[in-house]
Amino acid sequence: MTTIDPEASKILVIIGGATAVGKTGVASHLARQLGLEILSADSRQFYREMEIGTAKPTADERAAAPHHFVDFLSVEEPYSVGDFERDALALLAQLFKKNNAAILVGGSGLFLKAVYNGLDAFPDISEQTKTWVQTGEATGGIHWLQDQLEAQDPVYFEQVDQQNPARLRRALEVCRESGQPYSAFLARPKIKRPFEPVFILLELPRNELYARIDARVDQMIDAGLEQEARQLYPYRQLPALNTVGYTEWFDFFDGKTDRDTAIEKIKQHSRNYAKRQATWFRKHGSWTVFHPADLPGILDFCNKKLRPA
Repeated sequence: MTTIDPEASKILVIIGGATAVGKTGVASHLARQLGLEILSADSRQFYREMEIGTAKPTADERAAAPHHFVDFLSVEEPYSVGDFERDALALLAQLFKKNNAAILVGGSGLFLKAVYNGLDAFPDISEQTKTWVQTGEATGGIHWLQDQLEAQDPVYFEQVDQQNPARLRRALEVCRESGQPYSAFLARPKIKRPFEPVFILLELPRNELYARIDARVDQMIDAGLEQEARQLYPYRQLPALNTVGYTEWFDFFDGKTDRDTAIEKIKQHSRNYAKRQATWFRKHGSWTVFHPADLPGILDFCNKKLRPA
């Protein structure tokens, strides 16, 4: 177990990786071995009503180590990445009074980066700009957003999830409002954090990861994911529910697809999401890569960072 030294540097162990790679299990093991607390940066695990489809820490894992930012919101409560940055930093300030280290874990890259690197200062968006983007999207759909952003900021267009209309919309609003590329804001220097990040990236061979994704979806179906999605169907327009594992069921409930197709789409979209996550992690952070089963190696790596010679 780590001990507090007021003069020692503070360490934030950051565990990232694709969906289903095993992040939660590794984080729980490290927290138990090192006596640390865990901050979840998985934005879907924030919501109490989304239990089965978000692969939250098990009861045993939660009992083994304190987990923060799990089940602390309702899907009806708006919560932004900026809110998470503020709340996570405030919590870390308290945790570092008790310990020299903490663990941040999740696959939501933007939420991880908000904590270890800070958010970028963007201009306020006028109603005129919002209306221009909304009108264009209403007329041309996601293809209009893609074409406009590619023309105004080809650098960011190559990095962004091009199938995520919210990300496209936000970047295009900033370009239009500021007259500058969205990527120019991302390149600005960040405020120094009062801790040193230690980056651990969990990876599996693609075929093994995809098999785990498919198996986990099957487990979620057996656990009652369809019933959970049906209970959340009245709230389907909320941002929290615009996510893999739920939108596919909503299409089924709306008669747009059949049940078998909905399940296959969940698997397919989860695999697509994992691929996008892998791309993001390659571009952000100085990661040391481990197989999730290499618990001794990961623990040894952390011990050396926490207790340098």
